[in-house]
Amino acid sequence: MARGSGSSGSYRDREAEQRRQQRADEQDRQRRERIRKARERERLQVEATARDTEAADRTRQVEARIDELEGILRSSLHRDPSVRIDSLRRRPEVPPLALGRLATSEPSPSWETFAPAPPGPLMKRLGGAQRYEAALRQAEADFARAQADHQRRETQRQKQVIDARRSHQQTVDEAERSAATYNAHLDAVETGLQSGDRHAVSKYMDLVLRASPYPHDFPVERKSGYVPESSLLAVEWYLPPPDVVPETRLYKHIKTRKVVEPVPRQTQEIGQIYQRVIAQIALRTLREVFDADPGRLITTIVFNGRVHAVDPVTGQRIEPHLITMRATRDQFAALVLDEPKFKPVECIRRHFFADVSPHPDELIPVEPVMPFSMADPRIVDPVDIISGIDKRPNLLDLTPKEFEAFIQNLFTKMGFDTKLYQARGDGGVDCVAYDPHPIKGGKFIVQAKLYTKTVEPTHVRDLWGTVQHEGATKGIMITTSGYGPDSYKFANGKPLNLIDGAGLLSLCHQHDIPARIVPRGKKKP
Repeated sequence: MARGSGSSGSYRDREAEQRRQQRADEQDRQRRERIRKARERERLQVEATARDTEAADRTRQVEARIDELEGILRSSLHRDPSVRIDSLRRRPEVPPLALGRLATSEPSPSWETFAPAPPGPLMKRLGGAQRYEAALRQAEADFARAQADHQRRETQRQKQVIDARRSHQQTVDEAERSAATYNAHLDAVETGLQSGDRHAVSKYMDLVLRASPYPHDFPVERKSGYVPESSLLAVEWYLPPPDVVPETRLYKHIKTRKVVEPVPRQTQEIGQIYQRVIAQIALRTLREVFDADPGRLITTIVFNGRVHAVDPVTGQRIEPHLITMRATRDQFAALVLDEPKFKPVECIRRHFFADVSPHPDELIPVEPVMPFSMADPRIVDPVDIISGIDKRPNLLDLTPKEFEAFIQNLFTKMGFDTKLYQARGDGGVDCVAYDPHPIKGGKFIVQAKLYTKTVEPTHVRDLWGTVQHEGATKGIMITTSGYGPDSYKFANGKPLNLIDGAGLLSLCHQHDIPARIVPRGKKKP
């Protein structure tokens, strides 16, 4: 009985121990599970926080880009846009001649390194004198060869030094010529600015426009053409494409799917932002040109903004104009650009009567108020290589009747059906030109003035009255001289096209009609 009781007690003890071990194992398993779940929660939280951070960072990048686009005008208001010609001058910068190992000649051979040791008294008695004489003759021959080799190498070194110095001097001369040519070009610009030279003012304003800092991914193509007859500067500016505006409004962490996804910007908002971008570029250009104009030579600016694009219908590359406007200095002076409530788009449309594409994001083009070609100095004032025998007729040498025939011929070549309906005694001609184009065509009143002085604003007002009286589509005035800012201001927002002497020459160039405008008594150089 005692033995059986002992066995039973031992069995119960083992069972109790097993239960304790099982409880301990379960507790340990639960502890490990809690640790695993805690780590999993921590991992998920870290990943969620990372996605939150990613969404916030990417959203901030988008917002920074929008701020950059919305601040194109305001960020430039405190910058002086003028360009100091002296700061552009070049100095010929050529590193000094570095001859290296050629700079010094190698030491001449030393006889001591070749001379054999003379024999002592004992060696002489043993026949060493003869061996010494033989060694001496061999040493003298070796020394002579070494001297000849050294002289040959020295001659070659000196030739290489001469060649290196000649090459370096050629580099110096070329650098000096290049710097002198460039600086002479700057001198011509500086001198021409004082006299209002067409090319000089155009080149200076090119420098001004190119020096204006814009976002790094904006196009850098921009050019200007000065028309001294009208104190007008035409600017052709290649705008950034519509996709410069981020299509994403913000980035959002979608917690249910554990991803960061973009929230798209509405198409209408993209178009509105893009319109504000191109309006700011136009206004900023006006400010920089007027402020950088050293002699107040420019009273009117024509701004044409176009864009490099691909027509989605044809796949052809196109360059549509998305904005065109004309502004006078007096009009611009009325603006308060740093006013927080200032609205660029409303300004250019209502104050300057700018023509802005209704859907620039869709590349809907507008017709330039004045094509840049009419002011491009490369077209309107070309350099004649044989200027002494320029055979182009001088329009100012024509009689009023001949000028009338010239204008009719020009418009005929431009595709108009032109009919003279009133001859004038002041050197001008009023006629009606019909354009058969079904969309852009219509009845145009054309008035030409063979003038050497600036056309008075009253003539532009008279043209507008004639257009209204005749029920015409547009009025066109062409002159051999130019217009003042009041004329351009009056024409803004009206279907009036004012073509000055530079524009007339451009039209002649486009339609292969030889012509030039040289004031009477002034010989073309």
